[in-house]
Amino acid sequence: MTKPIDVALIGGGIMSATLGAIIKQLEPSWTIQIFETLSEPARESSNAWNNAGTGHSALCELNYTPQLEDGTIETAKAITINEQFQVSRQFWSFLVSEGLLPDPSAFINPVPHMSFVWGEDNVEYLRKRYEALKGHPLFNTMEFSDDPRVIHEWAPLLMPGRAKSQPIAATRVVQGTDVDFGALTRYLLDYLVAGGAAINTEERVTSLKRTREGLWKIRTRHEVGRAPEYYTARFVFVGAGGHALPLLQKSGIPEIKGFAGFPISGQFLRTDNPDIVARHDAKVYGKAAVGAPPMSVPHLDTRVVDGEKSLMFGPYAGFSPKFLKRGSWGDLFSTIRPHNLLPMIQVGLSNFDLVKYLVGELLAGRNKRLAALREYYPDADGDDWYLITAGQRVQVIKKDAEGKGVLQFGTEVIAAQDGSIAGLLGASPGASTAVPIMLQLLERCFPDRADAWQPKIKAMVPSYGKRLSDNKANTTRTLNRTAKALQLA
Repeated sequence: MTKPIDVALIGGGIMSATLGAIIKQLEPSWTIQIFETLSEPARESSNAWNNAGTGHSALCELNYTPQLEDGTIETAKAITINEQFQVSRQFWSFLVSEGLLPDPSAFINPVPHMSFVWGEDNVEYLRKRYEALKGHPLFNTMEFSDDPRVIHEWAPLLMPGRAKSQPIAATRVVQGTDVDFGALTRYLLDYLVAGGAAINTEERVTSLKRTREGLWKIRTRHEVGRAPEYYTARFVFVGAGGHALPLLQKSGIPEIKGFAGFPISGQFLRTDNPDIVARHDAKVYGKAAVGAPPMSVPHLDTRVVDGEKSLMFGPYAGFSPKFLKRGSWGDLFSTIRPHNLLPMIQVGLSNFDLVKYLVGELLAGRNKRLAALREYYPDADGDDWYLITAGQRVQVIKKDAEGKGVLQFGTEVIAAQDGSIAGLLGASPGASTAVPIMLQLLERCFPDRADAWQPKIKAMVPSYGKRLSDNKANTTRTLNRTAKALQLA
């Protein structure tokens, strides 16, 4: 019998690549094998044009700072997400300093993060948000302005053609970034392969079964003309994006019961016109429409992919039953089970605004899409922009504390009680927080090794085990150190 694989990673995206890179540092002798359905890794949700590449750090994403009924701004989620992104930056900085990742400009570049709103109520909200965040060590470089001349200096495309009487406001953090998670994934996988890991492309995992010995039997099917193959693994991570849910269901672990998925598709307008691109250097986020999911917050983004800059605006959300961009039309229906049917119905009944929004987006034509773009870039010429289709996002449906189905806009780690298998469901903020999510997964699945691993983890992520922002001086040092290592300063 072939010796079992120590770690099987299903899916060749940023989550699997991150987990593999961390494990390679902690346990260099462990064997790692990656299974990817497509001909190349990082072609689905991790692909640069299938995600917004913001480097989610809550500097500009207004959905992370809701206004409460008493008028105050809730900042806890924004601070948590920024903390998580700083953990990812520390790990990337470590790999760069060790020579294990290439020139960081190949995957991360400085791009200011801005929030932009109009209307008196929204201006007042943004002012309150700024006041609530500006004293925090992770947000203390944030600037606020309601002066059109200043905002024009920050982002020239936003102002020409706008009514002078319109109340507007913006915040800016110059230290924001654009991240090409597709490139980062490929570099992490290159590091793994150089260290002995194997990548099986065009090989789809079709079943996962626990053996009597407590191992996992993995059945795969080659996409082109070969018989099924079988592998055994001591530990399995299902990082297959939207396909994670059906695979975890096939594993039979009780922890997956009650979970379902709601797929949301997206499209963006993109321009590569160098004259337009040269006039906008920022990621400008606004406020979501009523009923819109957080992933549909409109934004006008500078993107840096393969060293070339472009602009994209969107997303325009829609619905498809596929769980992956290259998935099957039957994906949604194949995951319906008796244990998740009621939560799905409850979510459908309680999210009428979302359903209404998605129907409106599906019916929207090019003129409506351009009208949305012109709310941010009033002088936009439709001839400069073309439509691209982004990746699928499968939002988590789960039971709340009262047993009712709820739609969760975030990520969820599902792990067997014995820690032998785990998977990740959900979407945003996703890739930006891959490192802390994978560290938490390791703590959960390998509790007996946690103490032994701590010194190495702290060498890779010095803030591990504590909140970075609890110490202002330490926060500043860490931000400066990672900025220097990643060539962002």
